Amino acid sequence: MELFTERGASPMLIAQQMEAFDSPDWIYELKMDGFRCLAYMDRDSVDFRNKRNMQMLSKFPELREAYRNAGDRCILDGEVVVLVDGMPDFYRLQKRTLLTDRFKIELESKRFPASFVAFDCIYKGGQELVWEPLMERKQILSQLVREDSKIAVSRYVETEGRAVYHAADEKKLEGIVAKRKESIYLMGKRTKDWVKFKRMADEEFIVAGYIRKGAHTFSLVLAKYRDGELAYQGHVTSGVTAADIAGLSDAERSPFQALPPGNGDAVWVKPDRVCVVEYMPNTKNALRQPVFKGYREDVFPMDVKTER
Repeated sequence: MELFTERGASPMLIAQQMEAFDSPDWIYELKMDGFRCLAYMDRDSVDFRNKRNMQMLSKFPELREAYRNAGDRCILDGEVVVLVDGMPDFYRLQKRTLLTDRFKIELESKRFPASFVAFDCIYKGGQELVWEPLMERKQILSQLVREDSKIAVSRYVETEGRAVYHAADEKKLEGIVAKRKESIYLMGKRTKDWVKFKRMADEEFIVAGYIRKGAHTFSLVLAKYRDGELAYQGHVTSGVTAADIAGLSDAERSPFQALPPGNGDAVWVKPDRVCVVEYMPNTKNALRQPVFKGYREDVFPMDVKTER
């Protein structure tokens, strides 16, 4: 299968969250609060694909000419981000992915334009680069892409992982991704060659229902799959709005085998939406100070699993 023409690539995934460390064998770069995409840059077009291999350019029309910034046909790995006052804004980005009206999409693209931050190159000029070490791919990427307001190349720092993490923490950025210099690109695989240091932990959950707490306050009932069945994972209230509830589809009954305590007033919904919840890391199996960040359109519910 020809990787470019068949759109056959899939992103390499981060294995786990860790405490920040220093090592001369690793590089460290900022974790952008965006949507992961592969960009298929051709000579006269670009095709952005999310982790589910869904086309995303219709949601971000301002990036339609990004191919002009690539010196050759290539596949770039990176993140689509929306910056507000110079900082990544996940809310604005998520809003864009949910819009379907063409006029509204064009309006948002002018008010809060998106950009693509590339951090890897896995194909160039008819040749796959997945077996090349990371630092060689980084070199190819830096020579291939001409930066402007629509596309940038991710910067990295060698060795000093703790210092980079502390700088991100002070700026209240999402965190850091650490990558082993010699790592090859394992498509679709989670590998310990890529790890993250995050100021706040976040997880993906399936929305199983909601509880009305007040006139404008709602709590989402969270779940994950365990052994093929939905397992209750808790609630999130902070950050949930009426608009977030409006897009859910009611279900006739609870999706759980046994009703979790404290959910007698829940309105159950079809478990077909995946959301991101941010929380303070802790040693207990509980969400501490959880905040709803938004829905993900690039993750299948069946892929959201737990062992507990």
